[in-house]
Amino acid sequence: MNKDNTVFTSEMKKTHTIYMPDMLHYHNELLIAAFRYGGYKLAVVPEYERVPEDTFRFINSAYCTCAMDIIGNIMAHITEPGVDLEHIAILEPQAGGACRAGNYYDLIIQCVKKSGHKIPVLSLNFRGEESHPGFKINPKMLFGALAAVCYGDLLMSLYQQIRPYEKNKGETDALYHKWVEKLSENIFRGKNLFFKNKIYKRIVADFKNIPCYSKTEKKLTKAGVAGEIYIKCSPIGNRHLEDFLKNHDMDYRMEGFLNYCIYVVFTELKTAELNMASKAELKAYNILIGRMIAMQNRIKKLLEKECFTADGSFYEMKEKANELLSEYYNIGDGWLVLAEVIDMLQQGYDKILIVHPFGCLVSHVAERGILKKLRQMYPGANINTIEYDYEQSETLRESRILLALS
Repeated sequence: MNKDNTVFTSEMKKTHTIYMPDMLHYHNELLIAAFRYGGYKLAVVPEYERVPEDTFRFINSAYCTCAMDIIGNIMAHITEPGVDLEHIAILEPQAGGACRAGNYYDLIIQCVKKSGHKIPVLSLNFRGEESHPGFKINPKMLFGALAAVCYGDLLMSLYQQIRPYEKNKGETDALYHKWVEKLSENIFRGKNLFFKNKIYKRIVADFKNIPCYSKTEKKLTKAGVAGEIYIKCSPIGNRHLEDFLKNHDMDYRMEGFLNYCIYVVFTELKTAELNMASKAELKAYNILIGRMIAMQNRIKKLLEKECFTADGSFYEMKEKANELLSEYYNIGDGWLVLAEVIDMLQQGYDKILIVHPFGCLVSHVAERGILKKLRQMYPGANINTIEYDYEQSETLRESRILLALS
């Protein structure tokens, strides 16, 4: 039980809105529906142009860009006029590991307290740590979230592959939002959570019906984006990198979130093995991993059948990475970043941006440390890292991105 902040009680499930950072642009609405299915009202912290000056007094300058972004926007939101501070809570997802992000939970608590507020701060993690009596990962929430991740990955993959080549501008966007709305309603109602229906095929068929130019008619620069999970997936973290690539007419690709989820559970499994965990605990990890991989492989098979590019399956990705990094190199995003880069290079994306926060030693080791070997393995590719500093000049960052893609 957390003793340092206001406790989230069972009664608060009905009265409070839980705000989480904007970390997964393609999955947010689907995850909100999954929480509703599990009995909780979830919302995403909006993006604010400016954050309260006090925030920078509360956060040590040694923290990385992600901390400034996540906590800065949380603090801006709780100081925004009209926000009902009596009926909100804050949720911080935590994957664990040797990263300063493991301290964000306590840091958020201290920032909220020092600013004079009493707001429950919740931790979303696999280990059941920092628990509150009113907040539990129940089966409904877990199954709904798994469906949300699978649907989100599928929609993201189709959207990114079709939108650059659409003949009628805006058609892909409209179809994407139509399916997000429909799937969110399904998840909230507990419908179509598992791969036992035709809804996945209908999604793919709908997107395939969008009129598109062929890749010989419209030749675009192909860019792959990999890197630290927050900077890669959050439009706040990557300063709306996708919009920038769209505006420069790029055929860009990011790999989905499901492999990261499996990677986190697999990392917990390896830790449990080293700690001589019980057979029952190890079996539970393996069952969950097996379930996620089974759904992943079905999505992959469906996409490839219709001639779309799909993410590599988890064990394929691990095998690719293990040529250079051990499976026990699982600090932060670890070997998964390397696997994504290799996978996209093999798919024909010969220009790669590896994005990561400034001041993140974990990212420097996992991402900059692999550059020399990757460039030797793929001499025809252009592979570069792009750092995101909180106070970085937009012009400098964008010019570096264009140089990397030239």
